[in-house]
Amino acid sequence: MKQKNNDFQKKLLDTFRVEAAERVKILVDGLLRLEKSADPAEQTDIVESLFRETHSLKGAARAVSSSEIERLCQSLETVFSSLKKGQASKTGGLVDILHRAVDHLEYLLSTLGSEREPKDTTEVSALAEELEKLFFDRRDADQEDSSSGPAGLSAGAVSEPPPHFHPGASIGSARPPETVRIAAAKLNSLMLQAEEMVSMKLAGIQRSTELQSILQEFESWKKKWRNISGDIRSAQRSLEKHNGKVGGLHESVSFRKIVDFMESSMSLVERLEEGLIDAVSSSSRDHRSLSFMVDNLLENAKQALMFPFSSLLEPFPKFVRDLAHDQKKEGDLVVQGEDIEIDRRVLEALKDPLMHLIRNCIDHGMEAPDERQRKAKPRRAAITVSASQKNGNKIEVSVSDDGAGIDPAAVRGAAVRNGIITESEAGTLSDGESLDLIFQSGVSTSPIITDVSGRGLGLAIVRERVESLGGNVSVDSRPGRGTTFYLRVPLTIATVRGILVSVAGHVLVVPAATVERVVEVRKEEIRTLENRETVTIDGEILSLVRLDEALGVARQRGAGIPAERLPALVLNVPDKRMVFLVDAILREQEILVKRLGPQLARVRNIAGATILGLGKVVPIINVSDLMRSAVRMAGAERPVPGVTEAKETDRQVSVLVVEDSITAPTLVKSILTAAGYVVTTATDGIDALTHLRASDFDIVVSDVDMPRMNGFELTTRIRSEKKLADLPVVLVTALESREDRERGIEAGANAYIVKSSFEQSNLLGAIERLV
Repeated sequence: MKQKNNDFQKKLLDTFRVEAAERVKILVDGLLRLEKSADPAEQTDIVESLFRETHSLKGAARAVSSSEIERLCQSLETVFSSLKKGQASKTGGLVDILHRAVDHLEYLLSTLGSEREPKDTTEVSALAEELEKLFFDRRDADQEDSSSGPAGLSAGAVSEPPPHFHPGASIGSARPPETVRIAAAKLNSLMLQAEEMVSMKLAGIQRSTELQSILQEFESWKKKWRNISGDIRSAQRSLEKHNGKVGGLHESVSFRKIVDFMESSMSLVERLEEGLIDAVSSSSRDHRSLSFMVDNLLENAKQALMFPFSSLLEPFPKFVRDLAHDQKKEGDLVVQGEDIEIDRRVLEALKDPLMHLIRNCIDHGMEAPDERQRKAKPRRAAITVSASQKNGNKIEVSVSDDGAGIDPAAVRGAAVRNGIITESEAGTLSDGESLDLIFQSGVSTSPIITDVSGRGLGLAIVRERVESLGGNVSVDSRPGRGTTFYLRVPLTIATVRGILVSVAGHVLVVPAATVERVVEVRKEEIRTLENRETVTIDGEILSLVRLDEALGVARQRGAGIPAERLPALVLNVPDKRMVFLVDAILREQEILVKRLGPQLARVRNIAGATILGLGKVVPIINVSDLMRSAVRMAGAERPVPGVTEAKETDRQVSVLVVEDSITAPTLVKSILTAAGYVVTTATDGIDALTHLRASDFDIVVSDVDMPRMNGFELTTRIRSEKKLADLPVVLVTALESREDRERGIEAGANAYIVKSSFEQSNLLGAIERLV
């Protein structure tokens, strides 16, 4: 019985969390509208709604014995009751306190029933007392004026909903569609299973194609048989005619047996052909039915996971209000395209990038009210978040402000100071190219580091997150007038169209959305301009890059592309176009995108993988990353903002060697020093982290078995720190079991070298590849 009561209480608590979360959202939205509203009638309606929601939440909290939430709701209810009767007026101070109280309600709700649930009720009591104190002096007046209040209400009375009213009930005769609550994890599981069936569909298509190919070979064989069967019969008649003269009776009988066998075999072949034709027809019919069912199932699963854009933005108006208020600024969030439906997984991935961008708009772009008035702007700034559908399966989300804008010269200066570009390269960049540099890690024009911004990491994270979705990001800014960021991402991440290409014996997939066109390039059309290959497409000179070279794929000796007409793809991302040569363009098809695991979270130029019909795993190209790799090659084109790296021809590579013994680091240091590297040593993981935080290194070579912090723990710490997350790590250890190797990979090591088979060429080769 006790277990049943516990289970019931748990279900009741789960139901309360869902209901309370919805009511708190209504309270947040209502307070934001109340703060902006200047219409008395509208304010009355808003206060009435806030009063009802608070009262309902108080009753629900009492049902689950949450005394802290009930107490805070009681105090809020007192405030809204006084506002309803006109015994208090809306002021900035009052609204601030109300926001703080609702914020604490959210916190209490998030910790309810967990180990994090606060035991100390001091803060709830303080907030409740602060709210009640606002109206303490008016209590007597409230009682005296109660008779003059609205009919059916007294000073302390609670306005109950009418008996026939139920939250969510329809008004009028129209009934809304029936809905049920289902856990997001269950929806995700169903979606994953539906996506996996795409592989089955592709496999079915492949098998049907194979059967068709066998049937075609059969038809070809039959034609050859018909051609030769006449010759065989002629030879048989000739042999019988000259039986007594040519070869004798024995040869004639043997030849007849051969002919009889071939004729009987032909009957068997015809029966096999009939069976094969039936199998081909059945296979074709089955794969069409399977394709239809899988496509419908996948589409329905996608629709179940499609959420309106507005669902992502629910916490944003409050976020804008609070952050602007903290900085003594005034601003509103304007949302456009809120009804557009987007894959929930895409929305979740966009939440942090949008938060970063809005924070930047407030901290860097939005001016103080007095300054805006001096510039002939409204006192309240506007931040606009807009969503629009582009080209079917693409969505463009823009975040814009009407603030100070970005100074390209300041961006160039910050990039030079941080070693992203050189002074000479900065002088060649246009304003548009300079703006793209803000997406580089470490570039910030803020004069001070605060808890909000100034570290130069936010926009680099935005680009990384958006590109992990197969999208891209760009920026446009006009000093004094504002800035707009554009995020272009897939509408859904389940399946996409891809172009299959062959490069140096490997099959790769290029997302079709990034392919502007497929062309053939004649060798005589290739020109060399400033030591780089180019080709003219539609009157524009574009960089020509060989895809295998950009990817670093080894080609067999002498296995060039001898053809006079070379297949190529014109790839296009915002403000960048390049032509990539491939060995062959195979076909275009639907592909199921599979994300790489955490061990391969940062594979350069690769966005994910897909499985073809025969079960072959094929990489999917990250086109934005590919273009940066192409630029990093020897002068693929003049410096491009956001992808050009500082030249390091005059700087030696710096290596941190971590080893607790004396002999081993001496050996490794001598090997690396002889190879031209600058080497620093550390005695264990703690010592190594101290060095890494104090100085810049290009790569870490570490032992595993060390005191205080071992190599696995060191690698994990490096991957967890944003500044060091991309730093290559090579583990050189005596631990050679498969479990140890897997543990090294899971920790994030780029290479794992076992000491028992140690060769200096292996270590030098690994370092050369990684830096």
